[in-house]
Amino acid sequence: MDKSFSESYKSAGVDITAGYSAVKLMKEHIARTETSGVVSDIGGFGGLFMPDMQGISQPVLVSGTDGVGTKLKIAFLMDKHDTVGIDCVAMCVNDIICCGAKPLFFLDYIACGKNVPEKIASIVSGVAEGCVQSGAALIGGETAEMPGFYPIDEYDLAGFAVGMVDKAKIYDNTKVAEGDVIVALPSSGIHSNGYSLVRKVFDVENRDLNVYSDELGKTIGEELLTPTKIYVKDIAAIDAVATIKAVSHITGGGFYENIPRSIPDGFSAKIEKSAVKILPVFNMLQSLGNIPERDMFNTYNMGVGMSIVVSKNDADKVLGAVSNSYIIGEIVKGDGGVQLC
Repeated sequence: MDKSFSESYKSAGVDITAGYSAVKLMKEHIARTETSGVVSDIGGFGGLFMPDMQGISQPVLVSGTDGVGTKLKIAFLMDKHDTVGIDCVAMCVNDIICCGAKPLFFLDYIACGKNVPEKIASIVSGVAEGCVQSGAALIGGETAEMPGFYPIDEYDLAGFAVGMVDKAKIYDNTKVAEGDVIVALPSSGIHSNGYSLVRKVFDVENRDLNVYSDELGKTIGEELLTPTKIYVKDIAAIDAVATIKAVSHITGGGFYENIPRSIPDGFSAKIEKSAVKILPVFNMLQSLGNIPERDMFNTYNMGVGMSIVVSKNDADKVLGAVSNSYIIGEIVKGDGGVQLC
């Protein structure tokens, strides 16, 4: 036997040989993410990465960490595990690009009740897809089998990303001025926030998630598992043609919490509610749950995954760079909050 093995540990619920099998199965997915900066192979004690410093005078590392949250419950119910990894990557890289950073690498952490190699490999396939979409290399991770702590068919998934930006190119929100426009980049759906309320409203434990919905144009399960959109390429396209002053990733806390995070003191974001292209799933969620409008905009992205602040003179360039982007408001003098009109 060329691998270590412990019958005693297995009798306690941890099969270390399953871990070896999982690593073997996931390697083909990890290979898809390899970039020129990758120095180490999977299996070492640390992931090695050598960034390309050409053209960067003052490199600044930017990191972000997050998990998928209770959206995982939908994956358990659907027994579909190859998309939540995209969510995990997206929630991290979408944060670090808000300051102008380019993602370099990603690491994941999977904790489970029982290590089923095929399931773990399926999860990692989604992580790899998210890394490919964001241009980040998957250089390491950890799978922890924790019987008695997690139910046998459940797992948790989290990760972190590291990116880099030249200090001189960090988005400078001190340049935000009255009259600047706020551009929306559409979301793909609910993304990965507010699922405790989603699960309650849709009563997912007692509903057939495979039932087709005319309103959604897909099954409810498909809608609820739609992966979070990754905006790395969109932000890069905008950055190439316009001066980005501020970026907000619309996650938990919705408009009211996230948009003000990128706006300096003395200014507010005036959002034209009628301009927001609200996705059908949010209308359904609000109606079924009898949720007040303010709570919706204070919990969900409502169809806007990212908001970008640029000069009015750059608006047309931005709209041309990302075809489905659109203007939802403007910067006004105020107390730093959101005015939803």
